[in-house]
Amino acid sequence: MVRVDPERQSEYREAYDAWQKQLSRLHDIFLDGEPLEPPKLKGLLNREARAKQRYDAAREALLGIGGPIGRSPASSIHSGSAEGSSGT
Repeated sequence: MVRVDPERQSEYREAYDAWQKQLSRLHDIFLDGEPLEPPKLKGLLNREARAKQRYDAAREALLGIGGPIGRSPASSIHSGSAEGSSGT
Protein backbone atom coordinates (compact mmCIF):
# COMPACT_ATOMS: atom_id res chain seq x y z
CA MET A 1 0.00 0.00 0.00
CA VAL A 2 1.28 3.45 -0.89
CA ARG A 3 1.42 5.86 2.03
CA VAL A 4 0.49 9.45 1.28
CA ASP A 5 0.86 12.51 3.46
CA PRO A 6 -2.70 13.36 4.60
CA GLU A 7 -2.19 17.08 3.91
CA ARG A 8 -1.05 16.43 0.33
CA GLN A 9 -3.91 13.99 -0.14
CA SER A 10 -6.41 16.61 1.02
CA GLU A 11 -4.87 19.30 -1.19
CA TYR A 12 -4.98 16.93 -4.16
CA ARG A 13 -8.64 16.05 -3.63
CA GLU A 14 -9.65 19.69 -3.21
CA ALA A 15 -7.71 20.76 -6.31
CA TYR A 16 -9.14 17.88 -8.35
CA ASP A 17 -12.71 18.64 -7.30
CA ALA A 18 -12.30 22.36 -8.05
CA TRP A 19 -10.84 21.62 -11.50
CA GLN A 20 -13.60 19.13 -12.33
CA LYS A 21 -16.23 21.71 -11.36
CA GLN A 22 -14.75 24.26 -13.77
CA LEU A 23 -14.23 21.65 -16.48
CA SER A 24 -17.83 20.49 -16.18
CA ARG A 25 -19.01 24.06 -16.69
CA LEU A 26 -16.80 24.35 -19.80
CA HIS A 27 -18.33 21.15 -21.13
CA ASP A 28 -21.79 22.65 -20.65
CA ILE A 29 -20.75 25.50 -22.94
CA PHE A 30 -18.61 23.77 -25.56
CA LEU A 31 -20.16 20.31 -25.76
CA ASP A 32 -23.78 20.95 -24.86
CA GLY A 33 -24.11 24.33 -26.57
CA GLU A 34 -25.19 26.32 -23.52
CA PRO A 35 -24.94 30.03 -24.38
CA LEU A 36 -22.59 32.31 -22.47
CA GLU A 37 -21.62 35.92 -23.06
CA PRO A 38 -18.00 36.43 -24.21
CA PRO A 39 -16.80 38.26 -21.06
CA LYS A 40 -18.20 35.49 -18.89
CA LEU A 41 -16.65 32.85 -21.14
CA LYS A 42 -13.26 34.50 -20.75
CA GLY A 43 -13.66 34.40 -16.97
CA LEU A 44 -14.67 30.76 -17.08
CA LEU A 45 -11.66 29.87 -19.23
CA ASN A 46 -9.34 31.68 -16.82
CA ARG A 47 -10.85 29.93 -13.79
CA GLU A 48 -10.51 26.54 -15.45
CA ALA A 49 -6.88 27.23 -16.38
CA ARG A 50 -6.01 28.29 -12.81
CA ALA A 51 -7.84 25.28 -11.36
CA LYS A 52 -5.91 22.98 -13.73
CA GLN A 53 -2.59 24.54 -12.69
CA ARG A 54 -3.48 24.03 -9.03
CA TYR A 55 -4.46 20.42 -9.73
CA ASP A 56 -1.22 19.77 -11.66
CA ALA A 57 0.86 21.18 -8.80
CA ALA A 58 -1.07 19.14 -6.21
CA ARG A 59 -0.68 16.00 -8.32
CA GLU A 60 3.07 16.50 -8.64
CA ALA A 61 3.37 17.10 -4.89
CA LEU A 62 1.31 13.98 -4.16
CA LEU A 63 3.53 11.89 -6.42
CA GLY A 64 6.68 13.49 -5.05
CA ILE A 65 7.82 14.71 -8.46
CA GLY A 66 7.22 18.42 -8.12
CA GLY A 67 8.07 21.29 -5.87
CA PRO A 68 5.79 22.87 -3.31
CA ILE A 69 2.15 23.47 -4.17
CA GLY A 70 1.59 26.90 -5.61
CA ARG A 71 4.65 26.75 -7.83
CA SER A 72 3.83 27.18 -11.47
CA PRO A 73 4.30 23.91 -13.42
CA ALA A 74 5.77 25.95 -16.28
CA SER A 75 8.53 27.29 -14.04
CA SER A 76 10.07 23.82 -13.79
CA ILE A 77 10.59 23.70 -17.56
CA HIS A 78 13.25 26.40 -17.49
CA SER A 79 14.76 25.64 -14.09
CA GLY A 80 17.41 23.22 -15.37
CA SER A 81 20.78 24.00 -16.86
CA ALA A 82 21.22 24.59 -20.56
CA GLU A 83 21.87 20.98 -21.44
CA GLY A 84 22.67 20.25 -25.02
CA SER A 85 23.82 23.76 -25.84
CA SER A 86 26.82 23.88 -28.12
CA GLY A 87 28.46 26.76 -26.30
CA THR A 88 29.41 28.45 -29.58
